[in-house]
Amino acid sequence: MAPPSDPPRPRRSGASLLPVLLPIALLIVVAVSVGSWLQFTERQAIDTVHTVGSDAADRVDVEATVQHVDAAARELLLRVRVTPLGTLGEQEGSAPVGDLSLQTSVATLGDLEFKAHERIAIRDVQVAMTDGSVSDYPFDTYETDIGFRALLDGKQVPVRMLFSNNDTLFSVSVTPGPSQQEAVAALKLSRSGSLVVFAVFMMVVMWALAAAVLIGTWYLTTRGEGLVWPALAWMAATLFALAAFRNTAPGTPPIGSVLDWFAFLWAETVIALCLIAVVLTGVRTALRSDDPHRI
Repeated sequence: MAPPSDPPRPRRSGASLLPVLLPIALLIVVAVSVGSWLQFTERQAIDTVHTVGSDAADRVDVEATVQHVDAAARELLLRVRVTPLGTLGEQEGSAPVGDLSLQTSVATLGDLEFKAHERIAIRDVQVAMTDGSVSDYPFDTYETDIGFRALLDGKQVPVRMLFSNNDTLFSVSVTPGPSQQEAVAALKLSRSGSLVVFAVFMMVVMWALAAAVLIGTWYLTTRGEGLVWPALAWMAATLFALAAFRNTAPGTPPIGSVLDWFAFLWAETVIALCLIAVVLTGVRTALRSDDPHRI
């Protein structure tokens, strides 16, 4: 007599996974599409060069590029490259034919001086910013203006400014000023779109972690589980990990910013209170269970 065979195992149907896989795939496609669009628009903004000033053949070109924005100090570092063109320059524009003085705006800390027939070197200048406060991070905005007026041997000559931005943490909008021989522009600086998205994501994660700890606290305290050490370790680790996570915010915002008051400080408070509540409830439950006189 042949031994009884094992019952056939039910085969898993691939069709049952489609309702789960399709939304996940759609979510991935949407996320990648939105991310690609944001990256493309920010790359286009970085590559954009704004032209302000005169188009005369004999002029001084000033390439002004933002290298770094220090929101805490309300300053930006501007890298300036000067090129005299036409009859104003020699050696293919690497040196002026006369003493060249480049007067800057009030917000720019210092004017630029170049000797006649000497090679022009790239200069870094600091520009003060007004309005705005770093405590509004990541929604802080600042304003300033930059301008250049060129004098060659004491005589004013036309100037054209080519402005660009290399600081990926900030986006800059440029408003040209009405000028003929001078180059003047008003700047408005705000955090880049990717930075704002990441900062908002951080706030959402902070509240989500606080909510998870709060739900775990409710479960432990209402069920009388006592001192559950793995749960206590998880809560304590979340408390300290959240501080390290906050310090990864791009731009290193100081304590007291919108990021802190909207999420971080409250999330830390909720987690700390939950941890204390679980310990007190657990100790009380453990003492009651160890009491020999308790029936």
